[in-house]
Amino acid sequence: MANGILIVDKPQEWTSMDVCAKLRGIFHEKRVGHGGTLDPMATGVLPVFLGRATRAVEFAAEGDKEYIAGLRLGVTTNTQDMTGEILAEQPVNVTQTQLEEVLPAFQGDILQIPPMYSAIKIQGKKLYELARKGREVERPPRPVTIHSLTVEQQTGPGEFVLRVHCSKGTYVRTLCHDIGQKLGCGGAMSSLRRVRASSFSIGQAVSLEEIQRHENPLSLLLPVDSLFAPSPALTLEPAAEKKIRNGMTFSLPRTPEGIYRVYGQDQAFLALCRMEQGKLKTIKSFFEV
Repeated sequence: MANGILIVDKPQEWTSMDVCAKLRGIFHEKRVGHGGTLDPMATGVLPVFLGRATRAVEFAAEGDKEYIAGLRLGVTTNTQDMTGEILAEQPVNVTQTQLEEVLPAFQGDILQIPPMYSAIKIQGKKLYELARKGREVERPPRPVTIHSLTVEQQTGPGEFVLRVHCSKGTYVRTLCHDIGQKLGCGGAMSSLRRVRASSFSIGQAVSLEEIQRHENPLSLLLPVDSLFAPSPALTLEPAAEKKIRNGMTFSLPRTPEGIYRVYGQDQAFLALCRMEQGKLKTIKSFFEV
């Protein structure tokens, strides 16, 4: 049985759902979901959840992300990246110092207007469906958090590489577009690679080719509790374990408040729990019934 998390290095031109469909075939498992969509042009960390681990998908989608993004200044497109139609183009001579001077305006808690070419729904219609019909509608700004934003290098005239650590829901191509607007020359995203999603990094990722060639692909799966590695572990006595398995909230004296990975005496992962006001409450259970 395939139960666990597979960190896939998503190839370019594949959708996240394409990857899930491929893995359904490789592992012969219908229950497959991913933890955070990557656009077809993007590559990098795509956590894929198989079997019972799909119960944890919602937590992966909530986590922070880190990207390496190509920024091309002097060009504006209808998709805010280089896959779209070029709307305006001009020569630029922006230095790395000039670029770095405008970046503080995009750090911290900011508002982003989602791009028209996105899957967000407005009045029941996905924006990209409207965009393909040539329609543009007003989109309310959405709050996101840019934890850090740095220039990694300049690769050519108007060509830069950015490192972005951000909250869920951040559109990096919109960030590139907005930086170009701030500089007065326009900008678009020329490449995107996700190097971290939640607690998973690019160093853990395997390609689809590696998965297909592997003698035992099941050995590539990470246990579901690896998603919650930043939270401390809590091992319960048998009586308390029985209460967790029965869905009960109960007192656990002298345990600090917070989120815990909860285990039984046999070290089987039972649940993600919250300790609050002296009581342990299940957020989500993961034990086999």
